[in-house]
Amino acid sequence: MIVCVCRAVSDRQIRSSLREGAQSMSKLRADLGVATCCGKCGPRVRELLDEHRSVEARAAGVMGCACAAA
Repeated sequence: MIVCVCRAVSDRQIRSSLREGAQSMSKLRADLGVATCCGKCGPRVRELLDEHRSVEARAAGVMGCACAAA
């Protein structure tokens, strides 16, 4: 789904950038140009960023528990 209409950036592109290491709105702006024109996509981009951080945190917690138990 297109998230940023101005730059024609999809949620898949944003997720891909996040998996490749983008960890902030600033990095997503620099990499993809999101939220640099009209800004209407900003809240959705931030949601995707927060979702990614949440998944990473859960994964780190699971891995941490597994390492502690080993």
